[in-house]
Formats: sequence, structure tokens, C-alpha cells
Amino acid sequence: MEILASLRNRDHRLTKRMVAWDSDWARRLLPPVEEAAEHTKLWWAAAVAMATTGRWRGGKAAAAGITAMAVAELLSNGVAKQLVERRRPPKEWVPHDDVEDRPDSSSFPSGHTAAAVAFTAAVAPTWPGAGAACAVPMALVAIERVHSGAHYPSDVAAGAVIGLAAAALARATPRLVVRYVG
Repeated sequence: MEILASLRNRDHRLTKRMVAWDSDWARRLLPPVEEAAEHTKLWWAAAVAMATTGRWRGGKAAAAGITAMAVAELLSNGVAKQLVERRRPPKEWVPHDDVEDRPDSSSFPSGHTAAAVAFTAAVAPTWPGAGAACAVPMALVAIERVHSGAHYPSDVAAGAVIGLAAAALARATPRLVVRYVG
């Protein structure tokens, strides 16, 4: 139990430091990132751009990304948030206005991060350049979720794990179906 208490204390300290982080860079960049990531708009736009500019590879990468993102959303928001009830970081910790825009759902895990990681991890094997380009907004989404006070770092880490698992599942499913059905 001491280990869990220590991890929780570190999680809380890191959250307090990140929400208090005040820089011009964070104030200018993170709110638009949050808006773009809301309802997975950013990833849908990336998929459309890939599919229209990347020929067959772009279409394949976009389809993989959207499929993985859908699996991640299902696992994070449809399953994990229903099983784990965790309050979001206390409003008193958040010195900026973002605290009023937080969802009422469970803090654990970060569905935004799960979707971002799933999309990026599924795109990268098919089109490494596009995957690398997606990695930047993916990281910004994860940072923004803690900075805004919507999540603890452990929520974001759990979302990342779910995203990686969703990408692996989405990429493996067609091969598994052919192998066991065909």
C-alpha cells in the first residue's frame, strides 16, 4: 500500500506542477490543441488529408488510424471509464479558466490521449512520415489534458497504453480473421 500511496502522491505533485505551468507557449498553443482534439476532429482531419494526398498508402494509413481510434474510444470511454470511477483533479489546483470546461465523466483513463496514441501508432507502420507528423499533436494532446486540469498524468499514461493496445489490435485483426476464418 505504501507504493500505491507514493505513486498517488507523485501523480498529484506532477499534476499540480503541470497545471501551474504558465508560459506564453502553453497559453497560445494548448487551447487550440484541445479544441482540435475535441470529438477527435484533429484525427479525422489528418485522416482526410492522408487519404486525399497519399495515394494508396495514405488511404491505408488513414483507415488504420480511424479503426484504431475507434477501438481506443470504445475501450477507454465505453469500458474503462465505466469500470473505474475517478474524480478529476480538484478545481483549486487549476489557476486558469480551463477548469470550467472539464467533462463530468471519470478522469481515468484519458480518452483524448487514447485516441491520439491509437491513431498515430496505427498510421506510423504504413506511412512513417505521417506517423512522425502525427506524433507532435499527439504529444501536445497528452500534455494539454494534464495542463488543463482534466486529468492526472496516470490517466494520460493509461490512455496511452489503451491507445497502443488499440493500434496493435486494429493492425492485427485483418490477419487474424484471414488466418482463422479463411
